[in-house]
Amino acid sequence: MSSQELNFDGVERQPLKTFTEKAYLDYSMYVILDRALPQLADGLKPVQRRIIYAMSELGLSAGSKHKKSARTIGDVIGKFHPHGDSAAYEAMVHMAQDFSYRYPIVDGQGNFGSTDDPKSFAAMRYTESRLRPYAETLLAELGQGTVEWVANFDGTMDEPALLPARLPNVLLNGATGIAVGMATDIPPHNLKEVTAACIRILDEPEVSTANLMRLVPGPDLPTGAEIVTPRAELRSIYEAGTGTFRARAIYESEGAEVVITALPYQVSGSKVLEQIAAQIRAKKLPMVENIRDESDHEDPTRLVLELRSNRVDVEQVMAHLFATTDLERTYRVNMNVIGLDGRPRVMGLKALLAEWLVYRERTVVRRLEHRLGKVNARLHILDGLLIAYLNLDEVIRIVRTEDEPKQVLIARFALSNEQAEAILETKLRHLARLEEMKIRGEQAALAQERDELQGILGDAARLKALIRAELVADSEKYGDKRRTRLVEREAAKAIDETELVATEPVTVILSTAGYVRQAKGHEIDPKSLSYKTGDGFQAAARGKSTQQAVFMDSTGRTYSLLTHTLPSARGQGEPLSGRVDPPDGATFASVILGEAGDRYVLASDAGYGFIVKVEDLYARNRAGKGILTVPENAKALPAAFVPDDPKALIAVAAAADGQDGRLLVFPVSDLPEMARGKGNKLFNIPSAKAEAREELVVGVAVVAPGARLKIICGERAMSLSYNELAEYRGERAQRGAMLPKTYRRVTGLDIDGT
Repeated sequence: MSSQELNFDGVERQPLKTFTEKAYLDYSMYVILDRALPQLADGLKPVQRRIIYAMSELGLSAGSKHKKSARTIGDVIGKFHPHGDSAAYEAMVHMAQDFSYRYPIVDGQGNFGSTDDPKSFAAMRYTESRLRPYAETLLAELGQGTVEWVANFDGTMDEPALLPARLPNVLLNGATGIAVGMATDIPPHNLKEVTAACIRILDEPEVSTANLMRLVPGPDLPTGAEIVTPRAELRSIYEAGTGTFRARAIYESEGAEVVITALPYQVSGSKVLEQIAAQIRAKKLPMVENIRDESDHEDPTRLVLELRSNRVDVEQVMAHLFATTDLERTYRVNMNVIGLDGRPRVMGLKALLAEWLVYRERTVVRRLEHRLGKVNARLHILDGLLIAYLNLDEVIRIVRTEDEPKQVLIARFALSNEQAEAILETKLRHLARLEEMKIRGEQAALAQERDELQGILGDAARLKALIRAELVADSEKYGDKRRTRLVEREAAKAIDETELVATEPVTVILSTAGYVRQAKGHEIDPKSLSYKTGDGFQAAARGKSTQQAVFMDSTGRTYSLLTHTLPSARGQGEPLSGRVDPPDGATFASVILGEAGDRYVLASDAGYGFIVKVEDLYARNRAGKGILTVPENAKALPAAFVPDDPKALIAVAAAADGQDGRLLVFPVSDLPEMARGKGNKLFNIPSAKAEAREELVVGVAVVAPGARLKIICGERAMSLSYNELAEYRGERAQRGAMLPKTYRRVTGLDIDGT
């Protein structure tokens, strides 16, 4: 066959869709079952189980000497887990970190990382390790017929499919993992509390989750701290198996200092220091002078906040830090485990413990049956040995004279093959007269043990009592006090930035080129300030430093910025476009500064407008908020403040081609209040002039009794009192009256004195 000919005989053909679907499904199942999710039975993932088993095979028990971690990892990846050595080593390190595991399984010697950086551990060639005493709860019954054994990846040896856990490790140490389409997040719990709950389920199978929570009130995190989630929320987590809870650092006051003594689970102290220091530098935390780290071996966590004085409200400062830093953290709970049926599912507290007790019962039964088999086998051998001792001379004669003594012994004394083999393997030293007494004594002891085992296996109550006693014993041996306090507290609230700023009168100035600045006080004349070449005064607003300044562009969009963050009027300001993102071609029309309930008239030069509250103008993002709908080719006018006076009048000025100025005055009550929109017609511009943009509204102002209206005509201005506006009164949407001949080139309106 030439090199160009192809032979596809024997090659399987299938559609690409079928192949990819099966391949992805196989991959998904592998990740779910063999990598990411823990088994309910022993609470371990395959890599963790293999590490623990490999260490036990190497003789690295709690009482042995430490061995190089590289030796352990070599055995793990060479015999059981053919994956990367770094991933396997990281899994082993994680099981050795007392700040990651509530009950560490591996005892590490050397650098195994720190709370600040859990992945800062030394390479495996430098560290040494062995198992901790707690590992006995996973391994003690391994050689007692308690678990199934499966071939390793190359079929050269066997490994346990599960470990015979004496305690529900899946809850004690928790687990995290991300599979395909599912994940698991199980927080650690206290050993004594969980075993007490298991015993309660044994004694009262119908017990409710609420009653179990009297024994297991919540997670118990390795680093202590306190859980501040309400009990009702924790109960919903334990009933459904999913939810979130919040953990918070613990602190205490020492004069003008606050000392943080415990951090939430998996929170880095150095990161918290950086977060707080950044706020101090940004002057967002003026009541804190400094922060320092005094942590050492005796006090693993000791972060000290230096307050400016003893009068600082410590609770307010800490509430702010809880809300803005990792001193308080939210943890997700998703108790997703592989059940005894081999399927992953999310389980509540009671369901999880009840199913684990089923596994524990199976394990104990298998252990007892295995031991019973050993006892019966030994009794059978002892029966044969006793026959031999009672007929010792005959046995010796047969062994000396017969060619096949084994078969003769079997036929002569009705022995089994195993009994005859044991007789033939008996050493001469065991033929002493006292040996018969030893055999009878051993028989009696084993017969008693056999009866005991059979009694337990045949009595569900006695079996349950044995499981209960073993749980109590392990609880006493390995249990400890709860580390994490459970305290219901109100949700942390960050200090409003405006609370940190002194309330002062300020004036915000906007230029025609869109530059903004703020000056202290209300006495400044904005027009007298210096502006960049080609730039000039556009608008100004007077208010307080704690208020939000609202800017409106020519398209009717508004943008809000905290006034105290604006640049000082000592310079020429900064471009607003550096802080907000207006549409292309838009220019800034006005600035508004006032209380949330203050009202303003918004209008377009096309003659439409409405009244709006300041609080409706606040925008949350750089892109702003669309408020005033401006007709095509039109633009927004500077906003006009509405005094809180029912007799106030709205004045609208319009001009055609810069001349023929008209003025219309009507009551404020004629214009509706809206949150957004085009508004109502303020001034009647003939349609022909409106389409050609020949006549435009040039200004809107609101005049209260006692105030004067300023009509601006370029460099000149005319002032009219409230009463003098009577000749321009009309109804909204009319044409108004013609202004005096010398003021018909009107360019804008203002309130005299502002």
